[in-house]
Amino acid sequence: MGAVFTPNIVTVLPVLNEEKYIAACLHSLIEQSYPSDLHSIIVLDGGSNDRTQELVREAAKRSEKTGGPSIELHHNPGKFVAQGRNLAMSMLPDEATHVLELIGHSTVAPKHLETLATEWERIAAIEAKPLAALGSRVLPREGDLGRIETWVEATLSSPLGSGGGQFDAFERASPCRIPAFVLHSRKAIEDVDGWDESFISSQDSDLSMRLAGKGYALWRTPNASVHMTKRTDLSRWWRMGHRYGFWRTKTVLKHPKRLSFREYLPWFGLITTFALAFITPVYACVPIVAYAGVLLLEGVRMMLRFGRPSLMLGVPICMVLLHTSFSIGLLDGFLRKGRAASDR
Repeated sequence: MGAVFTPNIVTVLPVLNEEKYIAACLHSLIEQSYPSDLHSIIVLDGGSNDRTQELVREAAKRSEKTGGPSIELHHNPGKFVAQGRNLAMSMLPDEATHVLELIGHSTVAPKHLETLATEWERIAAIEAKPLAALGSRVLPREGDLGRIETWVEATLSSPLGSGGGQFDAFERASPCRIPAFVLHSRKAIEDVDGWDESFISSQDSDLSMRLAGKGYALWRTPNASVHMTKRTDLSRWWRMGHRYGFWRTKTVLKHPKRLSFREYLPWFGLITTFALAFITPVYACVPIVAYAGVLLLEGVRMMLRFGRPSLMLGVPICMVLLHTSFSIGLLDGFLRKGRAASDR
């Protein structure tokens, strides 16, 4: 029998003001079934002014006492995710073979690393191209969700909300253009010179496109899941949608193959409505009524699916906010340079 595939994995965590979530995140990594001598954690703090650094140090001491993975805390002078990850790459021990992307407001199951290693070996054996990335499913955070969180999660579970992106509820392992929460081959990341630091957001999309362009394979598996805290109020939901749209345009400008016409449907709908209002005003309300009807039906479907009456209203509200903010962000991406997000 051949040797068991046991990659040496370094989990990289760029963080900023994550005191609400970082303890749970690190606890889930400390409790991994994967051998601790084959797993270490590098936390890159972008200048937190809360208790994030203190909590990381406490977790590092606890992990050391219990024989868990080593946890290192470093300052990230570049502040943002891409800079933090590139800094971590320069700190990797020689024996590290793979890098796992996570964020401070996420948690994983105890067998997460073990599952990723098993899936990597299985997929690499059937994939003709060298495997560079293996992503996971993105699930809601564990515990009871607030009302707005429930609306957001239901919206992202809808085809009208997720668009098949990182929140897609896929059910089988398959090649993927933009996997989420990825286990990366160190060699592959170094081959494309790491993350593009001009991307304040969507840096993972850019990296995936460059890896694919270099001939690497990218996959995702539903057998590994990451629980992620999303937005807890509608103002942050709006800002998230705008940011995603803004950086999607920046990604498309660099990688035209990333273009998805469905993401521009709200703009086509708006243009159609104005055209009808100018040419045949009596029909101008048709696109609006059709759109409202679709959202209402989706709200009812989500209400029945999750058994939460508030979703009948909450899902249409979140849909309108997402479609509007994302569409404005798409246009904004043509007009301005990127700047730091005002929320996490």
